[in-house]
Amino acid sequence: MTEWLIPWWGWFIVGFALLLLELSSPGGFYFLFFGVGAISVGVLAWLEIVREAWVQLTFFSIFSIVISILFRRRLLARFGPKSGDVNVDSLVGEAATVIDTIEAGGFGKVELRGTASANLSDVGSILTLGMNVIKEGKPNGFTAPTARLTPG
Repeated sequence: MTEWLIPWWGWFIVGFALLLLELSSPGGFYFLFFGVGAISVGVLAWLEIVREAWVQLTFFSIFSIVISILFRRRLLARFGPKSGDVNVDSLVGEAATVIDTIEAGGFGKVELRGTASANLSDVGSILTLGMNVIKEGKPNGFTAPTARLTPG
């Protein structure tokens, strides 16, 4: 059976690659801890404390998991999304166009971002073709200067 060895500089390359990957990920702090674990093993290998590949892989796994357990929650609390942050996929405040005349209290279609959706008017006025409306906080609800649409 052939023994294989991972050089110390190999661990540094893997560690920095994982840190760069963390920068391009959406912020769950996953790759960060594996990058720190790889760099830690690289330091141990450079100091010749660990030489065999199986020992290096064991230390890498242990370091990555322990560091993740100890620090991930704190990092998410400090740098992660706050509970009051706006949903990036939210359409609230987006402009839409009425593509079907909507009677007062009736159903009709509104186009938002190139997609038509059925809506129910909850106002006492008619929404005419081409009228601009604004998305409300309700599902499929829209508002215009004097008009509101609610889900249908």
